[in-house]
Amino acid sequence: MQIELARAPFPGAPVLLLIAGLGGSGSYWLPQRAALAEHYQLVVYDQRGTGANQQPLPADYSLADMAQEIHSAMLHHGIEHYCVLGHALGGLVAMQLALDYPTAIDALAVINGWLQLNAHTRRCFAVRETLLRDSGPAAYLQAQPLFLYPADWMAAHQPQLEAEEALHNAHFQGQENLTRRLNALKTADFYTTAANIRQPVLVICSRDDLLVPWNCSQQLHHALPHSVLEILPWGGHACNVTAASEFNPMLIAALAALLTTESASHKEIV
Repeated sequence: MQIELARAPFPGAPVLLLIAGLGGSGSYWLPQRAALAEHYQLVVYDQRGTGANQQPLPADYSLADMAQEIHSAMLHHGIEHYCVLGHALGGLVAMQLALDYPTAIDALAVINGWLQLNAHTRRCFAVRETLLRDSGPAAYLQAQPLFLYPADWMAAHQPQLEAEEALHNAHFQGQENLTRRLNALKTADFYTTAANIRQPVLVICSRDDLLVPWNCSQQLHHALPHSVLEILPWGGHACNVTAASEFNPMLIAALAALLTTESASHKEIV
C-alpha cells in the first residue's frame, strides 16, 4: 500500500495518521493539512481499492483488513507509534487499530463515528446503494453531497461541488469495491469492544449531520473509557470541510490535551 509521509515539522514530532471515510481518498484532509503539519508529521493515503491504491477487494473484506493494511504500511516505513484521526469509516478503522495494535496507537480522534450502525444511517446507505445499483455511479456521486454538507453551504459552493463531482467520476473506485467497503462498514460493531480501547479518544460530531445523528457520537463517548466529546453546532457530516476555521483549532487544542494527559498517565505508571 502506498502512503504519503510528510516531513516532520520538528525533531520528535508525533506522527498523525489521517484516515478518510467511505470515499477513501487522502485528499479529503486538504482543509486540515496545513494547520496540522505545524504540529505533527502527517501520514495520508488512499485506502485499498481507491485512488492510487486501486485493486480488486476480496468478497469478505473487513474492518480488520483495513486496519492491518495500514498498520503494516506504517511499520514498513519504520513508524511504530502514532496517533490516528478518522472520519466516519476512517474513525471505525482508527478504533479497530486501537483494539488490534494497542501498543502502537497513542491517541485517536473519531469524527462522526458510531458504535453500531444507526437505523437512520442504514436507511441513508440503502438509498445510496439503490442509486448505485439502479442508476449507476454518476447518479450515486451526484447525490453524495446531500449526505455530507449542509444545504446552505452547498448552495454557496456549487462550482466546487461540480468540480469535485467530475473528479470523483473520473477516479471512481468501482461499484464492486465500493459495495465491499460499504459492507465492511455496515457490519462493524464496537458495542461490546469499545470498553477495551484504553487510549485517549477525542470524539467529534456535528449536530446537523444528516447521515450520522449526533447522538451516535454521544453514545460512543459514553462507551469509551477515556474520551472527551466535542459537539459542533453546524457543519454537516463533513464538518471538517465546511467549518474548517472552527474545526482545526479545536482539533489541535483537544489532541494536544489528550497527548499531554496520556504522557502524564504513562509517567505515573512507569
